[in-house]
Amino acid sequence: MKQKLTIGWLYPRLMSLYGDRGNIISLQKRCEWRDIEVSVKPLELGSNGNDLKTCDMLFMGGAQDRQQKLVSDDLLDKKEIILSKINSNTPGLFICGAYQFLGKYYKDADGTKIKGLEIFDLYTESLPNKPRLIGNIALESNLEGKEILIGFENHGGRTILGQNAKPFGRVLKGFGNNGEDKNEGIIYNNSIGTYLHGPVLPKNPSIADFLIKKALENKYHSPIVLKKLDDSLELTAKKMIAKRMSVAL
Repeated sequence: MKQKLTIGWLYPRLMSLYGDRGNIISLQKRCEWRDIEVSVKPLELGSNGNDLKTCDMLFMGGAQDRQQKLVSDDLLDKKEIILSKINSNTPGLFICGAYQFLGKYYKDADGTKIKGLEIFDLYTESLPNKPRLIGNIALESNLEGKEILIGFENHGGRTILGQNAKPFGRVLKGFGNNGEDKNEGIIYNNSIGTYLHGPVLPKNPSIADFLIKKALENKYHSPIVLKKLDDSLELTAKKMIAKRMSVAL
């Protein structure tokens, strides 16, 4: 039986900043190269929340404050479905604005508070007169293998994790969640929240494979061993960026 996956792409028109579409392309190609049939379901404003129920993986990118405010109410309407999916181990990748949305709240620099989905144990605040956190970032991942990951961050918000929340990784170079505690992102069940743009998956194919593997295992209820791919080109590019940052892989 041919394996099949459906990726739910939340708000591709409004929440797709800094090349985040490249993450979808990476997931598609890494499935296709393994003969896994994959479809991408765009879920825009006003889409039927029931469409989410058929998705095997979720993806949502980043945006500026204006776009986030447009998305906020629509996303809250889908809270129970998204919560159910994440709590039943459907994997997801939530970047920047999406990462913030899944927390308790996001407060922008003028004091406006946007209610979050309260799925991730965190909150985010943009502080007046504080600089944006911008640049290449390297971190040691908390996924299996403790791999060094490379990405690009650009965010004004400072994110604080709850006491028992598990960070996505430990910052080696760059800022991470808030520029102070050396945490970057969050891992909750099979979902990842992160500030890594770039896009992150072509630079770090192991994250894409983690999401694909978990999606297949969750759908088919059996252990999965993914076919190994030739990632020499991706790893060469990653090594070049790491070298410029004086980070050893």
